[in-house]
Amino acid sequence: MATRVLVVDDEESIVKLVEYNLSQAGFEVLTADNGLSAIETVRSQRPELIILDLMLPGMGGMDVCQRLRREGVTTPIIMLTAKDDEVDRILGLEMGADDYVTKPFSPRELVARVKAVLRRASDEPGNVDGVFHCGDITIDVNKYEVTIRGERVDLTPREFELLYYLAKNMGRVLSRDHLLDKVWGYEFAGDTRIVDVHISHLRDKLEKEPKNPEYIKTVRGVGYKLVQGEA
Repeated sequence: MATRVLVVDDEESIVKLVEYNLSQAGFEVLTADNGLSAIETVRSQRPELIILDLMLPGMGGMDVCQRLRREGVTTPIIMLTAKDDEVDRILGLEMGADDYVTKPFSPRELVARVKAVLRRASDEPGNVDGVFHCGDITIDVNKYEVTIRGERVDLTPREFELLYYLAKNMGRVLSRDHLLDKVWGYEFAGDTRIVDVHISHLRDKLEKEPKNPEYIKTVRGVGYKLVQGEA
């Protein structure tokens, strides 16, 4: 069965371009031209990935992304934006997007991004056998699940991959550039701020006091490390 990708954009020419290239790459493509329709499609059709335009009529892309995340939807989201502005990129990531592509974009690059995000969301963890324990946190790679004291925590695929990589390197200090390369898997234009955003998300979800983290530590001037927590 073909992997389903939902394309959300109010520009018909963009939708047709993306739909054609994804279809040629073997994907089943669903479409929506506004935020409310996108949310209903996600609820009813359960796509494996969402390509979401930032500038939509009515409910904008950031609002759609935020609502889906609040509903516990962890489907990977690639944000499309016509604005080549760091503020817009960071806001989209803070709302829960996993990646972004700036318009105008290369259809080939977009398809490559889709495949990379899906690969990291599905294939890689399934090839690894193991359960990691970090204090009250349990990371079950086989179930693709994170729990704290037995209670499940909803993470986006990218957040899971970042936590999983930190867990595989427990206690080791990892630079932002290293995490960008190993977790995102391609050159991200040197935008290491994306790492900081996702670390912040993880702390909000996992730490009792995100501003005074027990598990995900910052090593100033170097990067981050995952530790067992304070006794």
